[in-house]
Amino acid sequence: MIEAEWWEYDDVEELAEAAAGDIGFIIESALDARGQALIALPGGKTPEPVYAKLARTKLNWKNVTIIPTDDRLVPITDPLSNAAMIAKIFLPKGARVLPITTEKAADYRMAGKAADARLQELHWPIDLVVLGVGADGHTASIFPGPDLDEALNGPKARRALGVMPDPLPPEAPVARVTLSRAAIVSARAIMMVLTGQPKRDMLEQAISDGASSTTPIGRVLAEADQAIDIHWSA
Repeated sequence: MIEAEWWEYDDVEELAEAAAGDIGFIIESALDARGQALIALPGGKTPEPVYAKLARTKLNWKNVTIIPTDDRLVPITDPLSNAAMIAKIFLPKGARVLPITTEKAADYRMAGKAADARLQELHWPIDLVVLGVGADGHTASIFPGPDLDEALNGPKARRALGVMPDPLPPEAPVARVTLSRAAIVSARAIMMVLTGQPKRDMLEQAISDGASSTTPIGRVLAEADQAIDIHWSA
């Protein structure tokens, strides 16, 4: 059974303040315990206000490494790059932002293998994974499509893989690299940030269905041993 705790807010501003505070606390706790912190953050517009507030937090940012939960196979200069969005906010603070892909690739599976090799060099387990969720129930870039089973059930030691969503999202019709389910659920903490009643309704159903869910988010969370903190506003 998925253990989830919902935190509800009146507006996005209040959500951003609370979620940034929680992320900052987890980073600070990791720094105190181990002298370094490793976190994974999603791209997209929903978490941007959270990141803006988090970046104002006084932390020892030079000992913080941030990776995207997933990214599109585009050059780092492309507006679709999640790593570029994250780097723009946190590099000026002194954090290390490590892209999991930096270029358009003809073979998305090879790009995934390269990302996995890069991530294997980091200090695991990750301290925090922040997840968003799409209207179709995808999370990170674990989409319905030909690579869904591999993302969910591939080797537990695999950190990342290449995926081809089917259908391709019209706003970003490119292949992706994503953290695997095993990498996500290995984190010390998992947090979700989302807005809107339709996504809440879909997520509540996915949590209820658990391992039998037809959505990627339900299948991912079903393997998590830790409680999931969900920050939501309408």
